[in-house]
Amino acid sequence: MIAVVGGLAAATAIGVAAAFSVTALTADAAGPSVQDSAATPAASATPAAAASASPSPKPVGGCARPAGPAPVVKVTEVKLGTRVAGHGREGDTEPLPMAIAADPAGGSWLAWLGTDDKVYLGRLDCDDRLVGRPTSFTGIDLQDVHADSTGGVLLLTRRGDCGGGRLCGGSSSPCRTMYMIRFDDTGRQVWERQVTNLTGGRRGYDDGARFVWWYQHHGRLATDGRNYAAYFGVAITVRNGDCVDIHEGDRMQVVDAKGNLVPGHRDSFAVGCSHSWTTRVVWDPRTSRFVMVCATDNGCRIAQPDPYRTVAAGACDGTLFGGDLVLARTKGYWTAWSQGGQVRLEHFTTGRSDTTVRTSARSGHPHLVAYGAGRMLLAWASGSAIAAQVYDSGNGRTVGAKFTIGVKDHDYQAFKPYPDGSAAYPATGGSGTSIRIARVLPLSG
Repeated sequence: MIAVVGGLAAATAIGVAAAFSVTALTADAAGPSVQDSAATPAASATPAAAASASPSPKPVGGCARPAGPAPVVKVTEVKLGTRVAGHGREGDTEPLPMAIAADPAGGSWLAWLGTDDKVYLGRLDCDDRLVGRPTSFTGIDLQDVHADSTGGVLLLTRRGDCGGGRLCGGSSSPCRTMYMIRFDDTGRQVWERQVTNLTGGRRGYDDGARFVWWYQHHGRLATDGRNYAAYFGVAITVRNGDCVDIHEGDRMQVVDAKGNLVPGHRDSFAVGCSHSWTTRVVWDPRTSRFVMVCATDNGCRIAQPDPYRTVAAGACDGTLFGGDLVLARTKGYWTAWSQGGQVRLEHFTTGRSDTTVRTSARSGHPHLVAYGAGRMLLAWASGSAIAAQVYDSGNGRTVGAKFTIGVKDHDYQAFKPYPDGSAAYPATGGSGTSIRIARVLPLSG
């Protein structure tokens, strides 16, 4: 058994504080009730039972968030009424506590991992206030959430079956499955689809199995407006005589609007990078392709998978970490990554980077997100808060001064872009039953 995890590097406290405010918001004084949309795991797309409670209200119109000449940060405390899994150790083998997605109407879908083997989903309005009743789904690890005009998709992990096979060496670990859950605009399940390949006839310790094991297994979602793509770390079972070896790589699967796997999709694959961590994916409407990058110890680099193409050369010293992936302003992409605590931005189109920006950020775990037209936001842990800097997504130059986002960072959680030009990040709240939404309001001009 082989596993590779990115190392940690200390971040230095830098940044100029931007204006920010904190408000405490909840659906009602007692906390919202929860609708349970859990479904039995299955290998095929499965419709949900009819809703048994009143649907959540739909947002009306767009969000009129004010734009300004410099970034302004608004932090909102959202009281959930259910407990949230703690940050704990922020390794790439640990559960992800929370994720957020932009609703095209301007609001959000907020997902969080409970302490009861459930993933919860709630809707936020334009002021990042929880509206309606959260729903819940069976799940032991949250990966990502993405939204569209009629609902969205959750990516989460469920329990699986290792079967009766025997490992060639090492100790056993639970075998798990990865699922996409389609939800409607009330948060209720429409269908579910397993994107690993365990079935009644193939279990985790069977030759050819692709499942989720203990090591790097985080994943991300992207959509082309109709189909959804999931790109995630995966376990690879290979027979070796009368026993099996378990290796680690990554997997990309595309699911259509009805919950069916899209066979032979030109961007999907059973295994791409190996060994792999920090899998990132984005849809590029200019080329009509899903684009991906990984960090891998195959050549110790940031790479594009299937086939391997080097984006940036690194080193296998335990500090190689891939940040996020965004569209460049005109052609190509930007990805943030870190080596030895030095954060870099790389611009590439296909394969090797043509522009490298060595930023002033010292961190082992950078975040990158599109931030309005022609800009992107780089963020990283800085003491007990997050430091941030805006960059031009055309030439990679800084825009304005560094500023501070007054919430706690998590190495593996993501900022998400919004149609109004803002960006939002979910962070640990003031209690075990709340989450703080840090929103960087839009820039004018």
